[in-house]
Amino acid sequence: MIAQGSKWYIEHTTPHHGCMYAIKNYIYSGDTSFQQVDIVDTFVYGRCLILDGNIQSAQFDEHIYHEALVHPAVVFHPSPRRVLVMGGGEGAVLRELCKYPFIKEITMVDLDRQVVELCQRYLPTWHRGSYHDPRVNVIYQDARQYINDTDCQYDLIYSDLTEPDPEGPSYRLFTRQFYELVKRRLAPGGLLILQAGGIALDYLGVHAAIRNSLTPAFGHICSYRAYIPSFNTDWGFIVASCQEGRPEISGEQIDEFLKDIATSLKYYDGQTHRGMFYLPKDVRSALQLNKTVIEDERPLSSY
Repeated sequence: MIAQGSKWYIEHTTPHHGCMYAIKNYIYSGDTSFQQVDIVDTFVYGRCLILDGNIQSAQFDEHIYHEALVHPAVVFHPSPRRVLVMGGGEGAVLRELCKYPFIKEITMVDLDRQVVELCQRYLPTWHRGSYHDPRVNVIYQDARQYINDTDCQYDLIYSDLTEPDPEGPSYRLFTRQFYELVKRRLAPGGLLILQAGGIALDYLGVHAAIRNSLTPAFGHICSYRAYIPSFNTDWGFIVASCQEGRPEISGEQIDEFLKDIATSLKYYDGQTHRGMFYLPKDVRSALQLNKTVIEDERPLSSY
């Protein structure tokens, strides 16, 4: 949380480590029914969305995060037509998905209508009108309830949710039990794609726990990463599948696939893709050693 009038936003990534960002202007500060929301202009990273005291997205580098989250799975899947987005209130996931004409239906499920409306108003360069695309349907509901109740199946399911803080609104969307539910909503050959916490050696707890919680439901799990300057760390993402692992695709094949939208991408291309999927040996070793599983009745107690 930011004290109104403070000149600095301080985020503690662990109890012993944090980052400071100088604030230029306050755009919005308030509480919704679910979380604290701050939208501020910073000197270094431009406009930032901050939820419950944690930076979610910054104008300077949100394209890195959202292109890294969205496009690899579209490249991997042979023909995605129906897509579900859990969270993603800024609208930037929608923006990236709407670039593909072969995607015919995009459903976004977000718990917090007020955050979505604030993002539509104050973060126009994130969504760029994607909420008005006729293929987009926004449902304001708890994603777990939606997954439990719907009969729809999806080629791609994106989890762009806040961290699994036991006190936050998203923790039950990162549990082993939830991923068992999600698996049922994937069409044959479908992929689950998650933002999955920091993947730097000193900040692996969340990512490792998410991987371990996915394992009982999904036979093929692949971590990848992108450095997000405003997060001050490599950020982890996961592609999970019930079937064969990710296909081996050359950088040249990816560039050919992206040729119609390449000029709209600032970060992602074939060469970048290949680098994203190489993890250092020490990180791979640390992930193998961590055995934490997030359960409905046993949340992740600390990061």
